Amino acid sequence: MSVAAHFDFNQDYILEDNRVVLRPLTNLDAALLSEYVINEPEIWKYSLVAIQKPEDLEGYIKTAIQSRMDQNSYAFIVYDKQLKSYVGCTRFYDIQLGFKTTQLGYTWYSKKVWGTGVNTHCKFLLLQFAFEQMGFMRVEFRADNENKRSIAAMQKIGCTIEGVLRSHLPKPDGTRRDSIILSITKEDWEQKNKALITAMFR
Repeated sequence: MSVAAHFDFNQDYILEDNRVVLRPLTNLDAALLSEYVINEPEIWKYSLVAIQKPEDLEGYIKTAIQSRMDQNSYAFIVYDKQLKSYVGCTRFYDIQLGFKTTQLGYTWYSKKVWGTGVNTHCKFLLLQFAFEQMGFMRVEFRADNENKRSIAAMQKIGCTIEGVLRSHLPKPDGTRRDSIILSITKEDWEQKNKALITAMFR
C-alpha cells in the first residue's frame, strides 16, 4: 500500500528565499493586511468570499485557521523582503494525505507586487516544499475561468491545463463561475517545472 504524504498540520512551516518569506497565517495578521481591503478593492474581484471591509478579512482568516485545525488546509502570509512589508496570502487546501495530492490557491497579493516576481518566488517555494519535502505527487490549481491574470501566472510556471468545470461554484453576487483546472505532477516538477522556474530567477 502507498505511504501517505507526511504533512504535519501542527508544525509551523516557514518557507524563505532571497525575496519572500512565507509563514503560517494567524488571527493577528488581519491587522497587517487590512489596508488591502480598504485601498485595493479590485484585488478581490474574483474571490469566492465577499471581502469588502476589514471585518470580512478577519472572518476569512479565521476560516483559514480553522481549516488548518481541521487538517484540510494550511495558509501562509507572504512577506516581501524588498518592500519590507506583508503583501498577501496563499495556501494549500483540499489536502489529501492518503492520495498525496493537494490544491494550491486562495492566493492574492497587493497590486504593488503584481509583476514583480513575488508570485513566482512563492510558487517555487511552495512547490519545492510539496514535492521535495512533503511527498506530494500532484498539486492542483483552480481559478475563475475569467481570471486571465491568474491563469497566465499559472501557465508561466508550467502548469498543464486539464479542463474547465462549468457552473462550478457560486460567486458572492449570486452568479456561478466556471473553474479552470491546472496541475503540476511530481514528474513534471522533476523533469521541467523546477528548471523552468529556477531559470526565471537568473
